[in-house]
Amino acid sequence: MDTKKEIRKKVFAARKQHTDAWVEEMSKVITQRVVALPAFKHADRILAYADYNHEVITEYLIEEAWKAGKEVAVPKVVGKDMVFYRLTDFSQLEPGYFQIPEPASGEIVEWPTALMIMPGVAFDRENHRVGYGGGFYDRYLEKHPDIQRVAVAFSFQMFDQVPTEPTDICPQILVTEEETCCLTSEA
Repeated sequence: MDTKKEIRKKVFAARKQHTDAWVEEMSKVITQRVVALPAFKHADRILAYADYNHEVITEYLIEEAWKAGKEVAVPKVVGKDMVFYRLTDFSQLEPGYFQIPEPASGEIVEWPTALMIMPGVAFDRENHRVGYGGGFYDRYLEKHPDIQRVAVAFSFQMFDQVPTEPTDICPQILVTEEETCCLTSEA
């Protein structure tokens, strides 16, 4: 099995090989798959990441959430933690931690229940996740156990097996442009 470092290197190289048009097109396919999930339909609040560097584009998903009357918040890194800010307009975002788009200002939200759209570098079909190495999502989710978790990824981010840690908090549902993997019957 590859190490997390090797997996990250492979995925980052694969990301560079895909065109902006491909990323946009596949992100729209993934968005439609997520929007069709009962977990999305029933959620009033969505915690979404702001995409960066050929990740699945979340702008389309956020727009769908707004159209459906849902509240949306996006994370900002503060020290070793993530804080979520209500997002009402994309103009609130500016380059932050490692140039990742973050809210410059606004209202901080503490939602005990919501649907989180998680990023990740790589996944396997048991929904294990390799993140970027900061542990931000695991720490946030440890403090917010009632948040439902959906990860979005491109199929090239899927591996047969990825290394796991005892502190990892896996997504319950994983959506790519080709498949949806569920760990729970809730999907």
